[in-house]
Amino acid sequence: MPQAFLGTDTLDQENQKFDQKPLTKPVFINSIPKSGSHLLRNILRMFVPVEQQYKDQFIQWPNIAQHMAAFDTQKNYLVSAHLLYTDKSAMLANRTRKFTLIRDPHTWVMAQARFFVSDAFKSNFDNIKDGSLTVNDLLNLMIVGIYQKSPPMRDQYNLFAVSWMGTGTYLVKYEELVLHANNLETDAAEKYFSNLLGAAGIIKPSDWRERVKIGADKKQSGTSRENINSQKSKFNFPDELPDTQKQLIEYHAPGLRKLLGYT
Repeated sequence: MPQAFLGTDTLDQENQKFDQKPLTKPVFINSIPKSGSHLLRNILRMFVPVEQQYKDQFIQWPNIAQHMAAFDTQKNYLVSAHLLYTDKSAMLANRTRKFTLIRDPHTWVMAQARFFVSDAFKSNFDNIKDGSLTVNDLLNLMIVGIYQKSPPMRDQYNLFAVSWMGTGTYLVKYEELVLHANNLETDAAEKYFSNLLGAAGIIKPSDWRERVKIGADKKQSGTSRENINSQKSKFNFPDELPDTQKQLIEYHAPGLRKLLGYT
């Protein structure tokens, strides 16, 4: 299994500065890798007692048997996962307040590609980092997949996101989360985080802005674009996904962006 090597954060210590109310039901965050998973988790961590934060992140299908305790309804953990949708995972998730985090496929492809060639990502296909591929080669591989090594984009969205829709999960768009986390003084942000916290069974405290600001700090995320040590990368990524790659996404996953609400 590919591995991500992440730095440590100080959110447990930051958490202690605030009055924390225990969760009364488990909270389950599921997401596609590189869709802002740490951002959502870190924000919610600032509203949950440290002892209720399940420390093994992120639970995946190959190791689900080792993490059944994460869904214990007596302990009520905040749980993060990249968990595919199956009968077993659905039954476990139905014990919880469910969240599904999604991201526009156009920016997901870019984020996934940057991560794959970063120092933070180690796998059996590290040869893609040596500069033999062009940027467009790499972007295409994120869309169509790397044979026997990394699944196609369509499969990842189907298994980790689309299949969970309509099951009572609270859908979170990465772009909206970033927008409101960066504009905390607005009425729209207050409404947004009231709804987000409410979906987790958390009553919004008066100091919510300070907590969100700390949780959203990019320095606290080992996988943020700024912290993955990609300065040595041989790839010069464009600011926006090229038009041809946008068309490839529509060809390989027709209707996906529309279903997710991005068109």
